[in-house]
Amino acid sequence: MKEISAGGVVYRKQNEALQIQLIQDRYGKISFAKGKMEPGETVEETALREILEETGIEGRIEAPIDVIRYQYEHPMHGLVDKEVHYYLVEAKSGQHQAQVEEIRGVSWFSPEEAWKQQKEAGYNNNDHILQHALAKLNISTDER
Repeated sequence: MKEISAGGVVYRKQNEALQIQLIQDRYGKISFAKGKMEPGETVEETALREILEETGIEGRIEAPIDVIRYQYEHPMHGLVDKEVHYYLVEAKSGQHQAQVEEIRGVSWFSPEEAWKQQKEAGYNNNDHILQHALAKLNISTDER
């Protein structure tokens, strides 16, 4: 079975300061808003819908970041091939609030603090997603 999800690294400029949105997922890990593709949706539409549903923010896709692929064992469907498409998304409007049924919290961070949070409490396979997003915003993490 194959499962496709999409989401994004959301950013905004607040008084000329760049901020990155991070969520705390239901397991307490730092991550990015994302979710499963619904029938008839493109991956881009999925990313924007999931960001809006999980965080209350309407965004605009600026660029693709990357696709993460992995497998996991589903109790009913067996081995699932998972594909997660990530985009760099600029926040345009909306009320910032966590969808408590899906995630524990959502916050804005400076790029440096977002990188620190990711390294301390994020999923390892998201390191390069945030690193590529920051690079697209001309911010270096000083890691190669």
